[in-house]
Amino acid sequence: MSADLPWPALPSSPTVLVPLGSTEQHGPHLPLHTDTTIAAAVAQACAARLAAPVMIAPALAYGASGEHQGFPGTMSLGTEALRFLSIELVRSISLWAGRIVIVNGHGGNVRGLVAAVTQLRSERHHVAWVPCAADGADAHAGRSETSLMLHLAPHLVDLTCAKPGNLTPLPRLMPDIIARGIAGVSPSGVLGDPTAASAQEGQRLFDRMAEDVAARISDGHVDQNGCLMHLRAVPCQT
Repeated sequence: MSADLPWPALPSSPTVLVPLGSTEQHGPHLPLHTDTTIAAAVAQACAARLAAPVMIAPALAYGASGEHQGFPGTMSLGTEALRFLSIELVRSISLWAGRIVIVNGHGGNVRGLVAAVTQLRSERHHVAWVPCAADGADAHAGRSETSLMLHLAPHLVDLTCAKPGNLTPLPRLMPDIIARGIAGVSPSGVLGDPTAASAQEGQRLFDRMAEDVAARISDGHVDQNGCLMHLRAVPCQT
């Protein structure tokens, strides 16, 4: 189910999946809405795997992307605005939904999501969040995201412009990213190497992400950060 429906067509107390992405640079070869596209597609694929009635909300295309602000095209709400937006949105949806799960496609949103969902759960709202994650995925606009977009929207990927970016592991890069932003560590905005990406790899990654999100919703518990978990889950990044 989606927002295409009129209100009388909605079942009583559905689970509502809210895709949350970003609008930010993804190197010279991927569209600005890459994170939003992935989150929306994962939510849709996850809904087909769940037994309970599920509604897919319209995707939220703006998040906390301050680390990308050195590039044209980046449109960021910031952490505090995202926190407030998430709180008000969930309070509204809670009046008719049975359960709300925010499906997050952008790592920069996590701090705002943790703050919002922690507060909302203290208010007794039935809400949690879940990452679009897969073991072994690289950081940003590299092989993983490029493969995912070759699977989901190949007409929006320009592989002629795809070149390796900064290949330093993300944990070692984080202090510099915090201090100088992505532009300070990668002039192209790429962290990783997109040149070996493929649609076949993208489909495998996407299927694992959708299965992971569905398993968290079906079988998981909520950790101290408001993130849905299950025994085989990729850990939530905080």
